[in-house]
Amino acid sequence: MNLLKANNISHSFDTELFSNVSLELEERQSIAIIGLSGSGKSTLLNILSTLLSPNKGEVSLFGKNISTMNAKELEQIKRKKLGLVFQQHYLFRGFSVEENLEISAMLSGENIDKELLKNLGVEHTLEQKVTELSGGQQQRISIARVLTKKPKILFVDEPTGNLDHVTSDEVKKIFFDYIDKENAGMVLVTHNDEFAMECDVVYKLDNKELIRVK
Repeated sequence: MNLLKANNISHSFDTELFSNVSLELEERQSIAIIGLSGSGKSTLLNILSTLLSPNKGEVSLFGKNISTMNAKELEQIKRKKLGLVFQQHYLFRGFSVEENLEISAMLSGENIDKELLKNLGVEHTLEQKVTELSGGQQQRISIARVLTKKPKILFVDEPTGNLDHVTSDEVKKIFFDYIDKENAGMVLVTHNDEFAMECDVVYKLDNKELIRVK
């Protein structure tokens, strides 16, 4: 099943970042996007995840062009089917870890996955305030919160940047196991070439073009 399709996307701010970018994401498929800092990788991810509209081109989710969706329909898809793991954790800082996870579970109608928390090594942090956690712990909680929703598409931006090597390997395994088990898909932006090359498809954003390298 086609989960995501981008057709001839172009975008610019003061200067053009990229033009005529096209890609497709299927169930149980992982796509990595690599490139130099400032090449537009995160901007492209924001467009694919509906956080930003392209200057030109179309993005379709689950076979439907998002430009034809009304606000309610798009919001439902974002809430139920899209999972965003970005460099900023966007946790509710005045709340405990458990409260953060409960909010996500309540909005999506799912339950907190205690096994997932154990695998991420944060099962002991439930009663702690978010502000009491390290950056790496907050990143793992943000991953747990997203996966609690059981999204069909994961949009992931540098998820292992604040993690040690061992934890990074565990997080990678969790992502790949998740998309396989849930028939989901993942679009990853990373500077970690090792992580990227473990994905099914790898693109490099270079000189305004998206070039497939795997």
